[in-house]
Parts: sequence; C-alpha cells; structure tokens
Amino acid sequence: MNPQISIAKTAGFCFGVKRAVEMAYALAAEKVPACTYGELIHNPQVVEELREKGLPPVDSLDSCTGKTVLLRSHGVPAHVYQELENRGCKVIDATCPFVERIHKIVSQAQADETIIIAGDENHPEVKGIMSFCSGPYIVCNSRQDLENLVSYMEKNRTSRYILLAQTTFSVAEWQKYLEILEKVCTNLKIFDTICNATEKRQSEAQELAISNDLMLVVGGRHSSNTIKLAGVCKKYCKTFLLESPQELYGLPVSGYNKIGVTAGASTPARIIKEVHKTMSEIVKDQEELSFEEMLNQTFKTIDNREKVTAVVTGIAPNEISVDIGTKHAGYVPLNELTDDPNAKPEDLVKIGDELELMVVRVNDVEGTVMLSKKRLDAIAGFEKVMGAGDTGEILEGTVVEVIKGGLLALTNGVRVFIPASQATLSRSDSLDDLLKKKVEFKILEVNRQRKRAVGSIRAVLREQRKELEDQFWNDAEIGKKYTGTVKSLTSYGAFVNLGGVDGMIHISELSWSRIKHPSEVVNVGDTVEVYIRDIDHENKKISLGFKKAEENPWAIMSQKYQVGDVCKVKVVSLTPFGAFAQIIPGVDGLIHISQISMERINKPSDALQIGQEVDAKITELDIDRKRVSLSIKALLNEQATEEQAAPAAEEGAGSDGE
Repeated sequence: MNPQISIAKTAGFCFGVKRAVEMAYALAAEKVPACTYGELIHNPQVVEELREKGLPPVDSLDSCTGKTVLLRSHGVPAHVYQELENRGCKVIDATCPFVERIHKIVSQAQADETIIIAGDENHPEVKGIMSFCSGPYIVCNSRQDLENLVSYMEKNRTSRYILLAQTTFSVAEWQKYLEILEKVCTNLKIFDTICNATEKRQSEAQELAISNDLMLVVGGRHSSNTIKLAGVCKKYCKTFLLESPQELYGLPVSGYNKIGVTAGASTPARIIKEVHKTMSEIVKDQEELSFEEMLNQTFKTIDNREKVTAVVTGIAPNEISVDIGTKHAGYVPLNELTDDPNAKPEDLVKIGDELELMVVRVNDVEGTVMLSKKRLDAIAGFEKVMGAGDTGEILEGTVVEVIKGGLLALTNGVRVFIPASQATLSRSDSLDDLLKKKVEFKILEVNRQRKRAVGSIRAVLREQRKELEDQFWNDAEIGKKYTGTVKSLTSYGAFVNLGGVDGMIHISELSWSRIKHPSEVVNVGDTVEVYIRDIDHENKKISLGFKKAEENPWAIMSQKYQVGDVCKVKVVSLTPFGAFAQIIPGVDGLIHISQISMERINKPSDALQIGQEVDAKITELDIDRKRVSLSIKALLNEQATEEQAAPAAEEGAGSDGE
C-alpha cells in the first residue's frame, strides 16, 4: 500500500502575516537604511531572507536611530512608538489589525475594570497588549493561573472584568476558560479575539490528525500558533514539529500509511511544498529500500547486527565511509552516527579513527554495507540505564520529543519515557519548554524484555530543591540580603525565587509611593535585590523587603526640612477639614482649614484647588508619627507684619536725616 500524504487547506500565511511580509519585501526593495523591530514573524527562513535583503531584525531601540523601522505583526509595547519618534525614525506599522483591535479594547477599558488576558505573558503580542492596559490586568496561561484567577474572582465578586485572548490562543483552552469563569463571575465582559484563521487552522488540523497515522506540523519552534497546532495533533496521532524539510531525514517517519501536513500562520507556502516533496521522496526511497532488503537476504555474506571494527576512510556531509576488512564498501549515515540533527561528521570523527560499529544492512549486489555506531552504543547504554534503576544513579540526557502523556529523553543511545507527571515540579509547567534541552533524571522502573525504561526529572528536581531549601533555612535570618528572580505577580505583591525558596514582597514594600499594581515597579523575570523582613519557620513563609532605606522620603524629609521652614507645596486632595499637599514625593502635609486663609472660609475649595502650588510654612514635623502640619496663614501674617513695619522704618530713617 502506497502511503498517502494530505496537506491542510488552511496551512500557511494568515492575513496578518501575509500583509506584514508584503510590507517588508516592499520596504527592502527601496534600498533605504531600514530594519524590523524584533523578528517580523516567527519563521527563521523568512527572517533570514529579509536580513539578506538589507532588512535585519534588531532588538535595541538605539539600533533603530535614524532608520525606517517596520513594526512586526505581533505589535509592540505602546512606549515604542514615542521612543522611535524621539530617535528620528520613520515608522511603518505592520501590526496585525486583529491585534490592533485588542489594543483598542484594553486601552478603552474603564478604571474599575480588570482585564484578563488568556495568553503567554512572554509572547511579543501579549507584551504589547499589556502595555496598552491603563488599569489592572491579569495574564492567564496555565491550569495554576486559572485556579489562582478563580480564587481571586471569588474573593472579589463585585469587581468588573474584561476577558479576551491572544489571537493565537488555543480554541479548546478558550472554551474551558469560558465555561469556568462565566460560572464564577456575573460581571464578566467577553471579547472573543482569537483570530478566525487560527480557529479554522486548529479545527482542520484536528480533523487531519484523526484521519491520519502521522502528522507533520511545519513552522517556527518559537511560533505560538505552530506549537498549539502540534499540541492539537498530538492528542490523536504521532506528530512531529519541524522548521525545514531537511529535518525529515533525521526523524523516524517510515512505516506510516497516511500522513497529514499542516503549518503555522508564519510558514511560507514554498516551505510547505518542499516538505511535501521531501516526504514523497522519502516514501519512494523506503519502497525501493524494502525491495533491496528482500533481495539482499539471498546474497548476504556477513550478518546483520554483527559487531565489527572499522577504520574511517572518508567524510561527507551526510555520511562517513569506513573499511571493515571485507570486499564491501562500508558507510555510516549521519543519523546512524549521532542523534544530534545539527552535528557535522567532521566534528565527530577524522580519517584514520577506529570505530566499533554494528552491521545494519548488507547489499552484496552493490557491494555495500550500512553500519551504525548509534545502535551499538545503544546496547551498552541500555545496560547502563537498566543498572541505574537499581543503583538510583542520576542520568543526563536530552529531551528529543514531546509525546502524548510525557517526554522521550535520550541517554547513552537509549530513549527513556518520562511521564508528564514526572517531567516538571509543577503540572502547569509546559513540557514543550524542555524540548531539545539537557535534563537530569532517575530511572523509576525498567522492563528488560520490552527494553523500556521510565524516568523522573521531578525526582531529581525535588532532591535539588530540598538541598537548596535546607541550605536556605539554615542560613536565613532577618535582614539578610538576597538576589532573586521575580516569579509571579498578584494584585497584592510579587513572589520572588531566592533559589529553592519563594518569598513575597507585599505591594506596600515595593515602593515608598502608593502604587496600584506590582507591575508598576517589577515584572516577571526581573532580577531584584531584596532582604528578609520576617520569617515564619513553622509555616515556611518569607516576607521580603525591597524598598531602600536611603530612599525613604521621611528620611529625606528629616534631613532637608525643619519646623519654621517655608516650602513650595502642591495640593493633592481636599477634605472638609483641610487640604493635603505634597512636600516631596511620598510625604504629604496637612493644611488645616483654619490655616489656609486670613479670612474665615467654609470649605478648603473656596481658596484652593487640586494641583495648585502654594508656599506654606512647616509648623509641626513629627518624623516618628509621619505627620507634617503646614500653614499658609502663618506666612500671610508674617507678610502683613513686615508690610506694617516698612513705613515706620522709612519714617525713622527720614527724621535722622533732618
């Protein structure tokens, strides 16, 4: 049966990406000094082509100075527009219209409405959306985030919310959000901002995955919509995500009768066609190879799986030639030499090297024999992996594939299955983040007959975390300083990872000034200097301080001012009994209603208004109680006294002259 290959109708560029790419090529053709701010789209081939045409991506605003700057389809933070203008840049905005619609929605939200963004806060599109939020917002992208959000909304049932999504957000996940949040909150305004092309593409990918044995998802590994497509397909059949057709040669794609191909919104049509062509050639080669294998069984002179010693005689881009001491021309394909798809043969061996290899396939008709180093190493590696199950030895490997239910990690040539529950410390952590990463794990169980092993990254992480926790609690003391990383933000503070232990900076400890949300001071991923304010050893909780004592406005106040000083103050609020005026940022003083005017007034607004700057005299300064009393009336009295004294002084001076 000849394998069938089907391509999704909606695969490839969406409207927004196509528009951005067309604008980019038009700009490149103008041959003017230009660049894109960040990668235009999440496709390495397109980005590289634009670079070659004189339109490179830059990550620094300073690098844009004086150039024509094309803004990417994901959109950019609001401040970027003004900063580019300040640098004398001509701006061409390729932001997708669907993303611009979200910017408009969040920027027009009311002050008492909290915006909930379903999406990845580290994605460029979501970073841009957050910057257009004028009020409070919450980003939700995991099961844990959703649980935290539900808990928050249950405590704040009277609050108003706006729910929207990143344009490439998972349609299935969006439906879960709606089902859960609509039950929790009645003051929820919903905007379905998932791009129609995204929804259609995910739906078609699901249909293809259900009806095929293998799915090939083509697109950038940093592309959100491509990753979500792969996630949809993995639920129904074997799925591989690849950026280029060349990657197919290193993947186990043989033995499948029905193959489906889809692609992310940033993938050019030509790359999709190349993947289809390459896959067709691989299928054809497999059919021919199957015939050769049957024919060679009658002419075999050395045995398959036989171990031989070979000497390297030649090195080519995709294979090495070896001499095994027989009439056969021996060769080792690159994918039988190593599992690393980026490796080059010349970096692994040199002519004259002696290798232990295993015979894979003999072709006496053509006089060739294919050999493998990888498979022989796997046998030795298998024994090491089996032994680690008894000894508890920690093994190191590379995550080569994310599959349904977990990961596959390669160590010593052996693939070890790591269940999703054993892959990370938190179930909310993404498994895709581990792809191609080196990891350490323990072997939980082995099956020698089936040559299978089950491992746990989580067991190693727990041990490492326990060691760090023990060390931390042994050394921790109030006042001790640490450098940590901001892990998450809530409406009431920021959680900081101190290395094995998390501590919280309460919102009141983030700034000497009053702030509405921790994001006004710190962001997730920031490195911060903190100190321990309080320790709860029993409940294992740490309260952290962030504000610096030298920046304490009351300390500054005590150094710069004293009772009797006259200062210019700014009225910040009015009450029935007086006005509060800012002396320095963080310190407000009270001008009692009786101290505002020489004349009696009914209310402070009769003489003052918010934002007005006036001169006032400090009549009381209590640093310990953080209170300052001010008087405009005292100054007016002094001025009146001086004006009365002036004529008398002039008369006295005149009589002396006579």
